[in-house]
Amino acid sequence: MIPSAFPDKTEIARLTARMLLEIEAVHFNAETPFTLASGLPSPTYIDCRKLISFPRIRSVLMDFMAVTVMREAGFEAFDNVAGGETAGIPFAALVAERLGLPMSYVRKKPKGYGRNARIEGAMSAGSRVLLVEDLTTDGGSKLSFVDAIRETGASCGHTAVIFYYGIFPETEQTLGDHGVQLHHLCTWWDVLAEARAAGAFDAGTLREVESFLQAPRAWQEARQRG
Repeated sequence: MIPSAFPDKTEIARLTARMLLEIEAVHFNAETPFTLASGLPSPTYIDCRKLISFPRIRSVLMDFMAVTVMREAGFEAFDNVAGGETAGIPFAALVAERLGLPMSYVRKKPKGYGRNARIEGAMSAGSRVLLVEDLTTDGGSKLSFVDAIRETGASCGHTAVIFYYGIFPETEQTLGDHGVQLHHLCTWWDVLAEARAAGAFDAGTLREVESFLQAPRAWQEARQRG
């Protein structure tokens, strides 16, 4: 079923943050920071993959994503929904079902045998493709997926994610310079606000998280020097 009537963007962000907190996908640890894929420290970590195990929350969030994309990009803007390997694959399938569109997925690199393909599923030249992922930090990982889609002759000018860090100012510029518009449901700021409202973490931890969100690069550099 194609969703059509849902809350405004602010309420979608609040509810998404609440759901992520409820399933304990959000982790804050100021004393022993997490190590990100970049190798840099962070007092925050989010695991959007957990969502696939919670059918009620998963269903609502995919409705939110479908309606967000239609509102921001257009109701007849796409011909195909592609998931990025691997976290984006289940969410792409669920969004494609809601939009009534074919689904495909993009490998991080060619599989090395058979057709040596990066695109799995049917994707034709001229198709307008929506790239779906679980989250984005600085937008860099999306570019390889977008390029692989474009190599088929299809176009890809939009990517949709459940969670957007929202703390690195270069992210949307990086994507925009590549001709890609970002659509998202919530950010760390939304999660921090909801965590405070719910009393989900102690005040000291929330203060440290806010310090990181306000100046992430400076926070990381200080911890690395320490």
